[in-house]
Amino acid sequence: MARKRWRSILFWTAVLPALLLVAFVAGCNLWIVLSTRERVRDLVSEIETREIGVVLGTSKKTGPDTPNRHFENRMAAAAALFHEGKVERLLVSGHRDSEYYDETRDMAAKLRELGVPGAAILADDRGARTLDSMVRVKEVFGFDRVTIVSDDFHVNRALFIAARCGLDAIALRSEAVGYGDSRKVRWREYLARVKAVLDLYVLLPSPEHGKALAYRPAGTASK
Repeated sequence: MARKRWRSILFWTAVLPALLLVAFVAGCNLWIVLSTRERVRDLVSEIETREIGVVLGTSKKTGPDTPNRHFENRMAAAAALFHEGKVERLLVSGHRDSEYYDETRDMAAKLRELGVPGAAILADDRGARTLDSMVRVKEVFGFDRVTIVSDDFHVNRALFIAARCGLDAIALRSEAVGYGDSRKVRWREYLARVKAVLDLYVLLPSPEHGKALAYRPAGTASK
């Protein structure tokens, strides 16, 4: 009788909560992926022409001498989008915490290397999170119809957030980085999707979207 009681206690205090947590994580991921998959494109030729392409930021390198393939692939996709006339301008949105780490500066520089003129690049260095980037696209820059450029595993969450922010968005997936080199960020994305659902429907944080230096035109010196 005591054993049966302990089994019952174990089920209600450990097993059931664990199962519910797994179900919640899986549910959030399925919701985000399934609700946005129709707006994801794999090829530039499949993209309808829009005024602005939003390129989401990531670090330029993964180590002192190791280029970040996610960065390289995102910039290549964004440049192709511009050169094929699918967008008139590109808005690079990322994090900047000092003169030494500035994702937007690095993205703008790479795009110029790939032939995108500086006049066609806008930079938002306050996109520390995808949520911040999407809110600021609309509230600070005033764009409503956008094409998002990011990794294959990231674009669904970006589209999910964009829709909640009132943006009419589609997305171009950059060339995928092999699983062996992207395993950590892919696993992290599963949890990031859960956080997105909680942020948008439960926590309701207030993203930074109205302070000074809303953006720096590409090529402007960091301050």
